[in-house]
Amino acid sequence: MNKSQLIEVLAKQEGLTLKKAEIVVNTFFDSIADGLADGKRAEIRGFGSFKVKSYEGYTGRNPKTGEVIGVSPKKLPFFKVGKELKERVDEED
Repeated sequence: MNKSQLIEVLAKQEGLTLKKAEIVVNTFFDSIADGLADGKRAEIRGFGSFKVKSYEGYTGRNPKTGEVIGVSPKKLPFFKVGKELKERVDEED
């Protein structure tokens, strides 16, 4: 499911216009992204949690040329699946 499909499902299930459903979905994702950018953690019970992980810099190698390059330290968002979602996805048919 992509973002557009999520907006359509929300609009249909809740009787909203597509524009209002789009505002709700965008607000939801923007709030999580803003919190992560501020170094906060976001948890959705039963679904999972988002946090920012910091990675140290390291010396890497360009696979095409073999040239040694330095990779800068970075921060990336990380998602950890919740127990209920994990069990729901793993259910056998």
